[in-house]
Amino acid sequence: MAKKNEHDKPLAQNKKASHDYFIEDTYEAGMVLTGTEIKSIRQGRANLNDAFATVRNGELFIHNMHISPFEQGNRSNPTDPTRARKLLLHKSQIHKLLGLSKQDGYAIVPLKIYARNGYAKLLIGLGKGKKQYDKRDTAAKKDAQRDIQRALREKQKVAR
Repeated sequence: MAKKNEHDKPLAQNKKASHDYFIEDTYEAGMVLTGTEIKSIRQGRANLNDAFATVRNGELFIHNMHISPFEQGNRSNPTDPTRARKLLLHKSQIHKLLGLSKQDGYAIVPLKIYARNGYAKLLIGLGKGKKQYDKRDTAAKKDAQRDIQRALREKQKVAR
């Protein structure tokens, strides 16, 4: 399980992941990137909305993660911004993810990209897909919680 560090500022997030999946477990993975890709990520020019991860030949790859080409880049800029990129995890973690993701309804979902000690890290989660009624239930709970917080703030304003 990945440790939460308050110094890790997200460079890109997949906000739709918590809407579409119940995230059961998270892992921190390194990414194999070119020099211009990491510069682009640091500028916040990455998109995780349609991204997904797969295991091929015992290695973990992320697909459809869009990293815009670096504007001041040279010929080392990758030509395909959505190319498959290799993720770095321990072999035991990859085998565990492979076994769990083969179960019905589970997927390996990228959650956010952040920088730690100068390296770009990807937080991936093992997610179980939500049904439509689960999504409605989650939205209703969030609305109720928001109404409660709003009422408490109003009550505090009146008390002053």
